[in-house]
Amino acid sequence: MRKLRVTRDPRFHSNFEVLGFPVTGLLILVVLALPIPASLCSAAAEPRPRAKNVLVLFTGDGGEHKSEFLNTVESTVRARVPVPVNFFVSSLAYPISEERPYWGTLAETFRGQYSGVKLDVVIASGLPALQFAAEYREKLFPGVAIVFIAITDRELREQSKWPDVTGVTVPVGLRETIDLALHLHPDTKTVAIITGPSFSSNYWLAVAHAELLRYQDHISEIDILGPANHEMVDRIAALPPNTVALFSFSADTVNRPAFGGWDVLSALAQRVPTYSAWPALCQYGCIGGAYEDARKEDLATAEIAARILSGERAENIPILHATDLQVRVDAQALQRWHIPESALPPGSVIIDREPSFWERDRNYIIVAVLVILAQSLLIAGLLWHRARKRKAEAVLRESEERFRVMADTTPSLIWMADQNGKITYLNSKSVEFTGDPRAGFGDSWSEYVHPDDLDSVLSANAGALAKRVSFSKEYRLRRYDGVYRWMFDVASPRVNGDGSFAGFIGSAIDITDQKVAQDALEKVSGRLIEAQEKERSRIARDLHDDICQRLALLSMELQQANRTLNEAPAITNQRLEEIQRHCAEITGDVQALSHQLHSSKLDYLGITAAIRGFCQEFARQHGASVEFVEEGLPTHLPKDVSLCLFRVTQEALHNAVKYTEQTNTQWILKVTLTR
Repeated sequence: MRKLRVTRDPRFHSNFEVLGFPVTGLLILVVLALPIPASLCSAAAEPRPRAKNVLVLFTGDGGEHKSEFLNTVESTVRARVPVPVNFFVSSLAYPISEERPYWGTLAETFRGQYSGVKLDVVIASGLPALQFAAEYREKLFPGVAIVFIAITDRELREQSKWPDVTGVTVPVGLRETIDLALHLHPDTKTVAIITGPSFSSNYWLAVAHAELLRYQDHISEIDILGPANHEMVDRIAALPPNTVALFSFSADTVNRPAFGGWDVLSALAQRVPTYSAWPALCQYGCIGGAYEDARKEDLATAEIAARILSGERAENIPILHATDLQVRVDAQALQRWHIPESALPPGSVIIDREPSFWERDRNYIIVAVLVILAQSLLIAGLLWHRARKRKAEAVLRESEERFRVMADTTPSLIWMADQNGKITYLNSKSVEFTGDPRAGFGDSWSEYVHPDDLDSVLSANAGALAKRVSFSKEYRLRRYDGVYRWMFDVASPRVNGDGSFAGFIGSAIDITDQKVAQDALEKVSGRLIEAQEKERSRIARDLHDDICQRLALLSMELQQANRTLNEAPAITNQRLEEIQRHCAEITGDVQALSHQLHSSKLDYLGITAAIRGFCQEFARQHGASVEFVEEGLPTHLPKDVSLCLFRVTQEALHNAVKYTEQTNTQWILKVTLTR
């Protein structure tokens, strides 16, 4: 004879007891201890909605799914019901005796426990819990709707029809579990069914027999029934090869006897591949099976309870028949029996699988990969930056080398100064100019500037540094041989990469030769002016001393002739002939003077005709014999060359007459013009 026991979940309590005191008494104590404001008195008079009460009744201890089921039902119901909902949890000790007197004793226990609680819904998990709640409903909680869960459709059909009872039926996965076992073990010859003596075990045994009839032509069946003991373990040890076990023993997780269903399952799982239609056994040696989706069923049960609490009648809510099944297998059992995961049906769930390297250390791997990636990007960036820097340095070196070659090959003296005006660079021409490789750097350049030019140079440098503008200056610089040379120096400001002032760069060229040429040009210009003045003085003297006097004499002769017009014609004709002769002489002299200044023959007839004509005129004027000889002279000569030859001839003949010491002498001059 088995003892019936009612247990309560310690996490849930009745609203009628808090800390050992009745709730009503506790509220009276609080009210007496605290003053009640007047504003609360009127609020207290208003009726408050009554809290709903739900009893969750499990068959046995509820298994490992109990906590998840309670959390799902509690959160779903409270989210859908607008009033407070209190939950009470009780369990029927399992296995339940089939003797009805003990059910009556159990009912009396419930009556005493919930006599002060007005229940609104009873949720029964498992067939025994539903049978107990339906049979003793009028005695314990009359008129309360019952919502069931964890009952198969076949079990429900075998029961009588109860009013105000609805719920969710779960699929029987025994067919699918047997198919899974035979699929994973195709060489199976025998199926062993191990179950206990309870009436629920008998139900599962009948279902298993019905499903195995499909394979009766090539698979035999062995039933091992009875309580869990050593004799059952011995029968298991005698199972033939190629046997698959179907385990549906009631595991007593509450009492945990010295030798029970867990020990039988452990011995069985070590001997043959074991499958079970009970999900709770999958992690305790069984390979697995086909199981319902408990999460969906729990939600459906909670929604039905919430609808009843919201005012719907249970008889108006149809029973929901769940059909979803999912294959779940234990990873360690797969490894023990060398079953590859690829042999499992699609969509199978593997539980308790040893996490792979990726699954176990995924976060560390991701962090490591990110760190490595970041470091790689950083290294790549540094390498790229270094490559750019090296390229820039190479370009800079090439640019500096080009500048150095250009600076060293240019004839100018190139220099660079910093922002303070101190010389930092001199090209090779500057070093060659001073003759000292160390000369000119810093402020030592001032030692090579002529003392008379140093102040102006320093002043120009100071002004340019202050304004940071281009400037130029002329000064004398001492060469390596001690000679001062005139330099023309031009400088411009230079800037750094950020645009800041970096100093000046300049170049100086030697302009001493230009200075000398300029001085010579100035002297030549003076001499030319002096020669022009001498020529003008000579012409003026010739005109005054010769032509003017002769013209005055001619004027006097004309006056004389005018007075003697009445004299004899012979005398008058003689005087007129003299006047004519004098006029002709004056005309010839003026023409000769004109030819001396510029010969029109030179422009129209060329150099040969001009010189020949001048020689003839010179001979007549000075009573000399001038011979002109021309040999191989080009027909056309440049105008300036012709003029130069003509002037040379003029000057030579004049000098020959001017500087001779003999007077009243007949000269014979020879002018030769040859190529």
